[in-house]
Amino acid sequence: MESILTETMGAIGVMLGLAFLGIGIGFGILGSRAVEAIGRNPETKSDIIQGVMVVAIVLTVLLLLLFAFVFFLLFFNPLTV
Repeated sequence: MESILTETMGAIGVMLGLAFLGIGIGFGILGSRAVEAIGRNPETKSDIIQGVMVVAIVLTVLLLLLFAFVFFLLFFNPLTV
């Protein structure tokens, strides 16, 4: 049983690490493309910023769902019977 909890902790660490890495890279690419688009066409700044904020909110909600899944695995692990 202790090995199952150890493996669960390792899997949770990998999941969170990859999620934060992916979201960090994604936000970086999104920000660079937004700045590039605003530089090319400054009149559409409010539309571009609004689109960026929608994407950021969706990614944040998905990250919060990942945290809920992680806490489910930590406290109600289905593998430990």
